[in-house]
Formats: sequence, C-alpha cells, structure tokens
Amino acid sequence: MKICELFRSVQGEGVMIGSVTYFIRSVGCNLSCEWCDTKYSRTGGREMSVREMMECVKDERNVCVTGGEPLLQDDIYELLDALVSEGKNVVLETNGSVDISKVPSSERLMISMDIKCPSSGMSDKMIGSNIKYLKRTDQLKFIIGDGSDLEYAISFIGSHEIRCAVIFSPVGGMDIEPLAEEAIERGLNVRVLPQLHKIIWGNKRSV
Repeated sequence: MKICELFRSVQGEGVMIGSVTYFIRSVGCNLSCEWCDTKYSRTGGREMSVREMMECVKDERNVCVTGGEPLLQDDIYELLDALVSEGKNVVLETNGSVDISKVPSSERLMISMDIKCPSSGMSDKMIGSNIKYLKRTDQLKFIIGDGSDLEYAISFIGSHEIRCAVIFSPVGGMDIEPLAEEAIERGLNVRVLPQLHKIIWGNKRSV
C-alpha cells in the first residue's frame, strides 16, 4: 500500500469521537471535493507492506484507516483482515464513491462512509447501492456547507433505509451552532458533531 502518514491522535469525527486512535492514511483519491482538507494525501507517500503496518500498530487498540480513499489500494482487504484478526477496533473511512460490498463484515470493523453533498462538487459520484451494505454499527456522514447541502442530506436520509448512525458535520468542522440549531428545530434523527481535532489543533497535519 502507498501510505501518506502514520500517527496517533484522538478520533476527530463520528461516534468514536475523542477516542485515542492510531491513523493509517493512504495516498490517492478518486474525488476532488471543493472543501477537501487533506489534499496533501493525493500524491507522494511511500510503499509499505501489510506486515510493516501491522508492526506499527501492534500495541494499539483503535485503528483508523483513512485517506484519500483507502479502498483504492490493492492491499486494503489484506490489511483490514489482519487488523481485525489481531483484535483491533477498526474504523474504515471511505468516500461513498467506491463499492464497499467486499469490505469484511466484522463487529470490530466500522465502515464510516460519506455521502457527498452538492457543495463538494462530487454528489453525482456517489454509489447509492452502498447503503444496503452498511451495518447497524457503521456510520453515514454528511458534510454540510450550506442550506442546499442540508436539504440534500435530509432528502437523502428520508428516501433511503439507513440502519446505522447518521452524522451531520459542518464544512471546516468547527462552526457547528447553525447546523445544530437546524437539527433541533427540525427534530432530525441525526448526530450533529464537530471535527474535534480541528477544535484542538486547528488545520494542522498528522493530528
């Protein structure tokens, strides 16, 4: 696999927010979101074997495999199987535009899948059929940039049978009050969450 960076931090997003986690960030993405905050992961990096990565995480409890888009990597399924087999709690972050049907089904593996809203410029790249592969213990994330994004997200969750937690976060991760107020007013069955790592460290890399 081609790896951009490896680091330990706290999980900044989703239902595992605040958990001390070891991050494996892969290189490369098939999307180009307008507000992408990890553009540096699109190129560069270094080749690492699954064995080398497993050595890095041997003492870790929680591991997040992210990108870029990690499902584009040839060795991704071998890595996920190895992590689960070693008893790690794994979060796989994927952007919603790649087939997730082959991702191992395990109580130790959470799929954290995005649905890109219109402000990303990538909403037409989503694979709607991925929804049926999400388990109750997975999560579906929407990054909300404006009112059109909010309406899009509400319409999407209203027209799909979603079994897992639904996360709404603001673009940029921090200006959460307007989104929270909208969710309260409308009585939405979602979790409104910031990006905790940005609140703590700002837009710093490797956090």
